[in-house]
Amino acid sequence: MPAEKMLRALREAGWATLVVAGLSFPIIAYRAEPDFNNLLALQPRWPLFLQFCAAAFLLRFFLSLWSGGEAKVKPARVWPKLPWLGPLLLAGLTVYPLAVVALLGPQAALKWIDTYGVQILIYVLLGWGLNITVGLAGLLDLGYAAFYAVGAYAYALLAPLTGLGFWALLPVCGLLAAFWGFCIGFPILRLRGDYLAIVTLAFAEIVRIVLINWDVVTHGEAGLFGFPGLNFFGLPFIPGPRGFAAHFGLPFQGVQKQIFLYYLVLVLALLANLVSLRLRRLPLGRAWEALREDEIACRALGLDTRNIKLTAFALGAFFAGIAGCLFALRQGFVSPSAFTFSESALILAIVVLGGGGSQLGVAVAAVFLVGASELLRELTFLKSVFGPDFDPAQYRMLLVGLAMVAMMNFRPRGLVSTRAPTVRLSNPSSGPSDHLLPQGEKGVAS
Repeated sequence: MPAEKMLRALREAGWATLVVAGLSFPIIAYRAEPDFNNLLALQPRWPLFLQFCAAAFLLRFFLSLWSGGEAKVKPARVWPKLPWLGPLLLAGLTVYPLAVVALLGPQAALKWIDTYGVQILIYVLLGWGLNITVGLAGLLDLGYAAFYAVGAYAYALLAPLTGLGFWALLPVCGLLAAFWGFCIGFPILRLRGDYLAIVTLAFAEIVRIVLINWDVVTHGEAGLFGFPGLNFFGLPFIPGPRGFAAHFGLPFQGVQKQIFLYYLVLVLALLANLVSLRLRRLPLGRAWEALREDEIACRALGLDTRNIKLTAFALGAFFAGIAGCLFALRQGFVSPSAFTFSESALILAIVVLGGGGSQLGVAVAAVFLVGASELLRELTFLKSVFGPDFDPAQYRMLLVGLAMVAMMNFRPRGLVSTRAPTVRLSNPSSGPSDHLLPQGEKGVAS
């Protein structure tokens, strides 16, 4: 009945609002500010607290109406095959920086290429790397930012020490991160589920604390800077006769470095995608999927779960090390504050929201979460509504939480649910030679 459904939705929304009000009261209702004596005083923020509770009530009310008051898990949607979608997306990514420069000019396009181009692609690369560990192998990793930090600090330390350039150190950063992935994976082979997540989280905190306290090498919280930046096969992106622009007869406008870095990250991300897709069709990728579905059955089939876990950790960490090297080049500065738990949580949220095992879903989730969180910085007009001290950027993790809640209610398996195995049992009538063949290879044996 509509009346009963309405009453049920109101009751659930009321209880949800009470829970939200109790949890958020000490955080949102009051704000600690220093007074004239430099002592902290609590300043009430009742309008903001009431608005937050009203938003929680309306959100739960409409979710209850939509679901009928009961949790419903919809079957995974079978997405249609769109062969033109891949080339279209690739073409759009290829012309993006050039189109932005043509529309906005070199100086105005700098922010759009760097923040909404390079940064998002780095998180796409990180998401695809973690997708191997979490989405394909089913190993919950809460400390992925540790491998990200290893790649960044490896380049920042080795570049001035060895005198090697970016192109020589890029694979070294990835291999060092993969080595640490192997080191963390080896002692936790018997752990699974929550216990595995706790150990990986502890490992990430150990790495961050070591970077802070080993100030003789890492300079602690001050971080590292002054290491060599990006160059085009020895040509630095600087003004003057020794720069990239002068060598090719181009006007130096400060945007060429960002354009080159954008295409570099794009190529590396596409290579990571190609490697992941190829590995899924190899025996190693199928072993990852078997481990994800049931580790006990995987052992019963005679598969070596130790090597399967180690390869998943090491390969995922390798891509994180590559991304860390690119991060150091983009920033020109690295510090432990850039590799906190919130960074690992954001990368894991990208994989979960996109759908474990889905390359396209992870890319879309990275664009949404990273791009939307950066757009919050542009909403300066909200200060006129909530006060001059209101900073929209500090609510970026709230955006991640809302996206998680919405995804759990609307698409529990992620934006693009692809849990289908790469190997299927064919129809017995097709003959024994077609059994256990990968998709797209039926009939090759005959």
